[in-house]
Amino acid sequence: QVQLVESGGGLVQAGGSLRLSCAVSGIIFGINTMGWYRQVPGKQRELVAAITRGGSTNYADSVKGRFTISRDNAKNSMYLQMNSLKPEDTAVYYCNADLIDAVYGTTFTSWGQGTQVIVSS
Repeated sequence: QVQLVESGGGLVQAGGSLRLSCAVSGIIFGINTMGWYRQVPGKQRELVAAITRGGSTNYADSVKGRFTISRDNAKNSMYLQMNSLKPEDTAVYYCNADLIDAVYGTTFTSWGQGTQVIVSS
């Protein structure tokens, strides 16, 4: 069974840094685009950053210049380096990946369980 496992969330003071990790476990043929999303209670889940297999990236305007997304294709992993954190970055962060099935070659989307990030003022 394929799973996305996030780690690295926690409590940090404003201005601090955190690094989130997402690892894909299970048997897959490959991974296309991966992304980080976040959600706060009462609001829709929003895209924070995404990265293609080739390394092209895009970011939400609210995190440009502060967050950096990266991936290690050999390790089926993705990372989000978050610097200069603000209280408004507080949310549950979810890992997302477009996966290629190892048997049928079809694509499907998978989500992690989420990791809480709390930024105190």
